[in-house]
Formats: sequence, structure tokens, C-alpha cells
Amino acid sequence: MGIKTIVSNRRARHDYHVLEKHEAGIVLRGTEVKSLRAGQMVLKDSYADIVGGEMFLIGAHINPYEQGTVWNHDPERQRKLLLHKREIERLGAQVAEKGLTLVPLSVYFKDGKAKVELGLCRGKQTIDKRRTIQEREVKREIDRAVKSVRKGQD
Repeated sequence: MGIKTIVSNRRARHDYHVLEKHEAGIVLRGTEVKSLRAGQMVLKDSYADIVGGEMFLIGAHINPYEQGTVWNHDPERQRKLLLHKREIERLGAQVAEKGLTLVPLSVYFKDGKAKVELGLCRGKQTIDKRRTIQEREVKREIDRAVKSVRKGQD
């Protein structure tokens, strides 16, 4: 079946240095799955946190399903993430000790199951953000120059 990306958190890559990536399953209700298939999710200002030995996705917004009934889901509810106990303990220790954050980078369907890609991240300073933007601009200019040279050769 492959992978079908639902949403990616581009802002996270701008605001954080991604140190590690982890894949986790998400516990969803019926109407949430239908909304995800329609691409109705926002990851802005969301993060993962450990509560009582379990990991939860907090602040992710899944729009209510349009054809849903009164039993539609709460758009802002905490959603349990499925990880091995050892992974949760290791990530929890790193977050607590080193001041890191678990940020969802993307949500996708993999072989029919909803997955979230979590990034173990460290916040960027303003100067780091400027440097990233400058590097991106330089790369764009180089690509344009290479493209114009290739076009001239044809």
C-alpha cells in the first residue's frame, strides 16, 4: 500500500533542530480516521508528552468529520501514541534531562494505519533561524545559476 502523507509540520523544522526521529502509532476514533483521510489535521503548536508512563499527542487539531453525527470526536483531545515501553522511558529521560522537546513532524498512513513521525528536538535561537534562511537562499541561487547554465547548453 505504501505511505500517504496527511500533514507535515514545516514550522517545526524552522523552529527546532531535529536530533532524532521516531515513528509511533496513534489511537484514533472512527470519525477521526475519516477526517484524516480527508486531510483535515493541523499540527501547529502540538507536542508529545509522557503522562503516567504513556505518551500522548497534545494540541493536534483534527477537524470534526462533516458527515459525522452527535457522536463526532473532540477536535483538540489528547491522543495516545503507541510506542514500546523502553522507547517511552528513554525519550522521557532525554526530554527531562537535556531540555529537549518531542514535536510531531508529520502524520501519515502507512499500510492503512495512522502513524506520526516524532522528532526529538532542541529549540533554535533567532540567529540559527536567520542562518537557516540564508543557507536556503544561497542554495536557491546556486540552483538557478546551474539551471540557467544547463539551459544555455541545450
